Amino acid sequence: MNNPGFIITKDGVVVIDPGASLEAGRMVLRQIAKHTALPVTYVFDTHIHGDHWLGNQAIAEAYPNAKLVAHPAMIRKAQEGGAEEWVALVNKLTDNYTASTQAVIPTIPVVDDQTIQTGGMHFHIYAPENAHSGTDIMIEVVEDSVLFTGDNVLNNYIARLDDATFKGSIAACDRAIGLHDKRYVPGHGQTGKVAIVKRYREYLSTLYAAVKEQYDAGKNDYEMKDAVAAKLKKFSNLPGFTEQLGKHISLAVLEIEANQQ
Repeated sequence: MNNPGFIITKDGVVVIDPGASLEAGRMVLRQIAKHTALPVTYVFDTHIHGDHWLGNQAIAEAYPNAKLVAHPAMIRKAQEGGAEEWVALVNKLTDNYTASTQAVIPTIPVVDDQTIQTGGMHFHIYAPENAHSGTDIMIEVVEDSVLFTGDNVLNNYIARLDDATFKGSIAACDRAIGLHDKRYVPGHGQTGKVAIVKRYREYLSTLYAAVKEQYDAGKNDYEMKDAVAAKLKKFSNLPGFTEQLGKHISLAVLEIEANQQ
């Protein structure tokens, strides 16, 4: 459901977003075992949405000394009930296939512009405010010039933005673009160069500007869908576009109104 990643350092493996379930996490471990016998030493969870981090359980079972890292707001929200909500949701979406999954909440908070050094490599943290979920981190593997964006960027998918802000998400994209990394790993979709970040940013900025134009003309959210869709024609074939467009328009209107207060 997401893009798990792993980086082999000289003395251990760093995992980023180990997946949506116990079994997904075990699948990640099986892939790691094809490349190295080194232990997992760190896990970075990019945000609160459980399709990215409920695989922590598998890592913790196999490597109980692994350090589980996340944004402090992600840790807090998970502890306050968000973890169990996601366990239940993923189990429902998989028709009880993930019934054995339990939430293993990260314990080590990281902040913006922090660097964690392990195994001779540097992992630089970017924590964009009010972006995809309000709990987001992006992880730059400095030596490899690779940025794991989490769901701040999707490639050829339209994101669920219920917990997001458009302005914060656009700012997160701008920050990612400004790093000039060689490769970008989005939360969903294929890895690519900076063009995938720019394209996702274009969707967000075009939609927000189109909604603002219609809002300033006195239109209600339900009256502007056709006009906004016309501005987004190049994205209309992407998975999730039809399902999410109406909701995205409503969310943009709410954000515009909040910014005027």
